[in-house]
Amino acid sequence: MSVRGKIWLTFLGILVLAGLAGLVDWPKGPNIDLNSIRIPYEKELKVHLGLDLQGGAHLIYQADLSNIAPEDYDSSMEGVRDVIERRVNALGVSEPVVQTVRAGGQHRLVVELAGVTDISQAIAAIGETPSLDFREQIEAPAAEEASTTIEEIIPPNTEEGDNEAGGEAAAPETTSETTDTVTPENVIDTSKLKIEGEGDDSQIVDEEGNPVDMDALSQLLQQQQEQALGFRMTKLTGQHLNKAQLQFDQQTNQPTISLEFNDEGKKLFAEITEKNVGKPIAIFLDGAVISAPTVNEPIRDGSAIITGQFTLDEAKELAMRLNAGALPVPIELLSQNTIGATLGKSSVEKSFLAGLIGLALVCLFMIIYYRLPGVLAVLALGFYALMVLALFKLIPVTLTLAGIAGFILSIGMAVDANVLIFERVKEE
Repeated sequence: MSVRGKIWLTFLGILVLAGLAGLVDWPKGPNIDLNSIRIPYEKELKVHLGLDLQGGAHLIYQADLSNIAPEDYDSSMEGVRDVIERRVNALGVSEPVVQTVRAGGQHRLVVELAGVTDISQAIAAIGETPSLDFREQIEAPAAEEASTTIEEIIPPNTEEGDNEAGGEAAAPETTSETTDTVTPENVIDTSKLKIEGEGDDSQIVDEEGNPVDMDALSQLLQQQQEQALGFRMTKLTGQHLNKAQLQFDQQTNQPTISLEFNDEGKKLFAEITEKNVGKPIAIFLDGAVISAPTVNEPIRDGSAIITGQFTLDEAKELAMRLNAGALPVPIELLSQNTIGATLGKSSVEKSFLAGLIGLALVCLFMIIYYRLPGVLAVLALGFYALMVLALFKLIPVTLTLAGIAGFILSIGMAVDANVLIFERVKEE
């Protein structure tokens, strides 16, 4: 191909790119949707405005790291940030800002949701401490797993019918049957428990004034709940789940959900699936079953596929709920604010007008001073602006006032390169 032919071919390629960029930049341009060809991907092409341009919700959370080793603080906070990002992304919030900060020795999480004015909706989406865990089926209650009785929760009398709280013995008569099983008769009515004393001297007692071992009571209630649901808890929780993703079966085109666990979760999941081949593994979110797939074979590589007669919407919702996961550490909402568009529509319009005026003046100067090379520089400048705006929508980039100023500045820098070239040509 001749040199002239290559030049025309390059020019044609530039025109095609400019046309595609203009199509993306058009306010009502086409969105990307590949679901029609069985690829689970869709993207809305629009300009994403930041919190300062369109307003939104500003939330600050306090993390409770009392049960976390100091060397694990940073990794735990990163885990919290990742989980919160997945939750707000599932709502379709455009470009949320989720960042961890330290204030006065405290670890906090700052969440900025542009365009969200209903704070209650944002708080509900983020949640406080939802619990995701995996449970195995209970075939029959084992005696050793259900031997906790009321006598272990309320210490029996040791001296002349008096207990530590100074009251009379309240433990009912038990038989050999009640020591081996958990029945409704030997469970304390938690609604009648109360707190006596203040500060470090406080303790929880029953209606008779007898001290209650809350750890034993909690274990007893958990055993009863597990027996009622038919599943017992395992060590595998949402903290071990890296991600859940919607996929399509290549043979049936049915939607499925893929699970991917971290290194620790990989080992736990392998142990659970080896013990439960042919049995269901229930996935609980906030104590409710969201899925109970059956294990077909041991899974040792940390990756699994959940199949079933899902509709596309059901599969999307299940993947979203699995990704919500469990927070590595509890968080508490400290403050909540609704931020109005501090710059507002009028400020955005003024910024846009200022950019157009500046661009027009630059183009006018280039054409008057450099003539034909100036015209070519203006065309190149227009192509540059189309490409940058298209990238802003495709990536996408969240535009703030500072971002708009940076874009206008980059146009000036692009012109500067042309000026240097033209001045060099004039010298030669």
